[in-house]
Amino acid sequence: MTTQTLRAPQAPTLSTTAAQDALTLAGRVLLALLFIPAGYQKIGGFTGTAGYIGSVGLPLPEVGAALAIAVELGLGLLLLIGWRTRIAALGLAAFTLAASVFFHNYWGVPAEQVMVQQLMFFKNIAVVGGLLAIAAFGAGGWSLDARTGRR
Repeated sequence: MTTQTLRAPQAPTLSTTAAQDALTLAGRVLLALLFIPAGYQKIGGFTGTAGYIGSVGLPLPEVGAALAIAVELGLGLLLLIGWRTRIAALGLAAFTLAASVFFHNYWGVPAEQVMVQQLMFFKNIAVVGGLLAIAAFGAGGWSLDARTGRR
């Protein structure tokens, strides 16, 4: 009788070109530009942000506003610099999906608001798609993750 040692499968090493690394960095920067300024603006407009969150019927609007700031600034900055990028992208994707459902529910607004809310909803869904691609493929070679071997 022989014994076998079970080993976890190893992730393949990603080899990317300079062009792929540049495009991945550009994608991270452009996505981060959605979140970082929004989080920063929420700090100065905390009361208004909490009021808006409460206006859609969500509980604990102040906690929600603080959470939104932490997610948009914190995870947005992680995405920008490429540190723990996969987790940051997944967190931002979940946040964006939830925000889309609660704040751009085009199916429940008056007819004159449907077009704008539907546009905003599907724009956010496209952003979720981009974030999921980054979560799947990583930050690219021009990132802190790559420098530390995390890719």
